Amino acid sequence: MYINKYKLDGQTAFITGGGRGIGLATAQALLESGANVVISDINPDVLESGRSELAAKGFTVDTMVLDVSNSADVARVAAEANARHGGIDILVANAGIAWPDTGGESMSDEVWLKVVDIDLNGCYWSCREFGRAMLERGRGAIVTVGSMSGLISNKPQRQAHYNAAKAGVHHLTRSLAGEWAERGVRVNSVAPTYVDTVMSRGGFTDPTLFPIWMENTPMKRVARADEIASAILFLATDASSAMTGSIVVVDCGYTIW
Repeated sequence: MYINKYKLDGQTAFITGGGRGIGLATAQALLESGANVVISDINPDVLESGRSELAAKGFTVDTMVLDVSNSADVARVAAEANARHGGIDILVANAGIAWPDTGGESMSDEVWLKVVDIDLNGCYWSCREFGRAMLERGRGAIVTVGSMSGLISNKPQRQAHYNAAKAGVHHLTRSLAGEWAERGVRVNSVAPTYVDTVMSRGGFTDPTLFPIWMENTPMKRVARADEIASAILFLATDASSAMTGSIVVVDCGYTIW
């Protein structure tokens, strides 16, 4: 009985930023649970690499190029994906970027807006467009990818733009969850720690960053992408059917101190 709650047979999931990292690991997790999966990315080469990696494991996915920071592009792709697959049941709003250390007093408008446009606005555009179609059908599950950086201010790096955007993702998640709960659409978020992905890996060899990160992490390690994907899978399935507006922290203990 309980294992069936994790089954996604007959459902279709759309993942933004699905070509690598957490997005690609999530695609595999959902595929293994029986879902049809569409992965999207702004970079066609990254998207093709992700598709090929999944194909080598015996999985087939649809792919769509998408710039989440462009609301018109999100609307177009969401409409096409829903039409092509007869409706999207699960959205994983995962696309995001991190910027190199930039002090708050010297951060340019361009740098601030680039991070906020992708990490927060892109999340909202995705939730809005895919959520609208879910609301029309009266069902759906949305999982946003926030960050422990939306709960705390990391040290020693300076990243006010990223922290603020991810905090926004968390509160966006709660806000939409409250609006849509009675209309059949659940909205939850995961808040990961440092994860062994391309986006974070540069910091692992930086002696000014990594030792401090580990000093502040009770488990003394970073997370793997599949560990974050497992939490997303839970939130996407009926195993979490009584949850909406939750921020599930997957941080190797970072935020307990």
